[in-house]
Amino acid sequence: MSTVDNDFALVRRAMDGDRGAFSDLAAAHWRRLLALARSIVADLEAEDVVQDALIKAWKKLGSLREPKAFSAWLTRIVANAAVARARRRRFFEPIDGIAVAAVEAPVDLRIDVGKLLRKLAPRQRAVLHLTAVEGYTDREIAEALGISSSSVRVHRLRARRRLAELNRGGENDE
Repeated sequence: MSTVDNDFALVRRAMDGDRGAFSDLAAAHWRRLLALARSIVADLEAEDVVQDALIKAWKKLGSLREPKAFSAWLTRIVANAAVARARRRRFFEPIDGIAVAAVEAPVDLRIDVGKLLRKLAPRQRAVLHLTAVEGYTDREIAEALGISSSSVRVHRLRARRRLAELNRGGENDE
């Protein structure tokens, strides 16, 4: 049985009040949701964000119109919660979960990717994570974040431009 089919059966049971089915759904999606949250907020906050989002999802499960859309619906809840948490903090946290070590090169040529990514807006981080790590299409990202496909492309373009600017300009120091 495919993941979507398995999710569908579990979602239907959860919508009927089966907490065990919802727990199984949470466990099945946990790693993916945690990676997304880590891309947006600090590593230590990511688990809290996902747990809070799962509680919200359980409470709002009745509002899910199409059980087959559960994964995208849950991704949107987590992404929105993580972006809101990052915005409330008014500064960007390290992305410990996906930070890439500096490339082995002469010291003056090393790039600290994690440091650069911390300088992006939370929604830009989310778009880059869903693009590069999850491999989502623009349409899937738009659905997951509750924005248009054109907004996805704008956030990605702005993020890439900002990263290029930071990499060129020496604004790489904190």
